[in-house]
Amino acid sequence: GNCFDVALDFERYPEWAADIKESRVVVLDDEGRGGEVEFRAAAMGRSSSYRLRDNYGSNPLRLSWRLVHGDLERTLDGEYVFAPVDGDPGSTAVSYELTVELKVPLPGFVRRRAEAKIIHTALDDLKRRAEALG
Repeated sequence: GNCFDVALDFERYPEWAADIKESRVVVLDDEGRGGEVEFRAAAMGRSSSYRLRDNYGSNPLRLSWRLVHGDLERTLDGEYVFAPVDGDPGSTAVSYELTVELKVPLPGFVRRRAEAKIIHTALDDLKRRAEALG
């Protein structure tokens, strides 16, 4: 559950997710988890603000989100799935999906570089953070 806990601790994202400058839970769900979260991120040399609505699932653990509104983003929908690893009780398999559409078209190489960076943060930085918290 450690990776899942890190992913749910939205207000601490700026501590480990390089591009997230601020994050604030603005609506809690019925269980006291982040229901809507406002982010300010540095993206492609500019600052962007957006709000995501989060949904949770179990078996396997799942955190998914949809864009409520964004200044640069038309779509920013994605999900994490956290599954136990057979035969390795201390490990979690994390899969990640993201669909991003911006209001302004980007050159392909800029877009690919941004996507690679987002995925790196979503998986490698998340893993490092979870391991550091042990």
